[in-house]
Amino acid sequence: MRKPTRTLLAAALVLGVAAGPALTPAFATPPAAASTARPVSPDLSAVIAGLPRADATAALVRVGGTEGSWRGSSGVHDLTTGAPADPAARFRAGSVTKVFTAAAVLQLASERRIDLDRTARSYLPELIPGRYATVTVRQLLNHTHGIPAADLAVGDTVEEWYTHRFDLHSPEAMVRSATAKPREFRPGTQQHYLNIGYTIAGLIVERVTGDTYERQVERRILRPLGLRDTYLPGDAAELVGPYNHGYQTMRLDDGTTGLRDVSVWGVSDGWAAGDLVSTTADLERFTRALFAGRVVRGPLLEEMFTLPKVADLTSGDPAAYSAGLSMKRLGGREVWGKTGGRWGFNTAIASTRDGARTLVYSVNSTDAKGQDMNPTALNLMVAAYGLPDRTAGTN
Repeated sequence: MRKPTRTLLAAALVLGVAAGPALTPAFATPPAAASTARPVSPDLSAVIAGLPRADATAALVRVGGTEGSWRGSSGVHDLTTGAPADPAARFRAGSVTKVFTAAAVLQLASERRIDLDRTARSYLPELIPGRYATVTVRQLLNHTHGIPAADLAVGDTVEEWYTHRFDLHSPEAMVRSATAKPREFRPGTQQHYLNIGYTIAGLIVERVTGDTYERQVERRILRPLGLRDTYLPGDAAELVGPYNHGYQTMRLDDGTTGLRDVSVWGVSDGWAAGDLVSTTADLERFTRALFAGRVVRGPLLEEMFTLPKVADLTSGDPAAYSAGLSMKRLGGREVWGKTGGRWGFNTAIASTRDGARTLVYSVNSTDAKGQDMNPTALNLMVAAYGLPDRTAGTN
């Protein structure tokens, strides 16, 4: 029997975008705003029409490339005023940060300051123990390192996470927590998508440059590309500049379930794996430059478009992650990209390899870190690229 479209696409993307809850909050009916340039698909406008709704309160979308362009926004700036969503607003980009981190590491590799085949321990001998002595930098970037996730001592529920939203987590402490545990598999033999490899990669950037990770990303990527509305917040919990508020469905103080404003939330647990703040305009510019070879140049760019020939630890499917990106076939062609989720915000960048069609979105999801793909985000991906290709084993 054919799998439902939502399940099939979510499995195909393997990018961690999350679905909204079944509960339907009692929204007012604020105005929705949408603007278009050259329309690529009328479905895109329909996908974001009618926000806010149960799964999302706002959406900002840009489609570009040689096949045409489209821009749209819908929903509200915040539920209190009902003001229209700001299409130029900043948002938390979550794991899209990994693309920037991978690009910085690959730039340093092109300068021969990092060797992708050297071990992480050779760069951080005081931090990486002997049980992980063979893990290479390349394996950190493509999630084949076998290092388990760090224990953050936060909790399992969103309510527990919310209580600890201002906790500070140092990257060194997260690495020590992760590497104190047995490895998940022999490095290079399987793939498991986790943040910890990118936390270690960020520390290697600092070690070889004698500079902070944040300043290196700014100097190497943000400033040269003119990404003036993109920044790495460090320990700051508040968003700087205009943003559309993010909301999360959770248990409220009075015991009922509803939406809580989660815009102010520390992201030190993400750091080089997930703390970026950006806009759709900046991420579109970055995506175009990256795929055109203007961020990582020459042979090292192919690291971002090369999947390791191993299986995923949890699903057994072929590896879907390269250095910084992920690939699946949608609508009959390869689509490369990355999604990210922080409470209240889901983000994605995507492109065909030749840049013919790019997609950037920010969806203010009400369950941005849930188990399934957010319906609005899923439908945007389908409208931009089409359904996943049928493959052997799909029924």
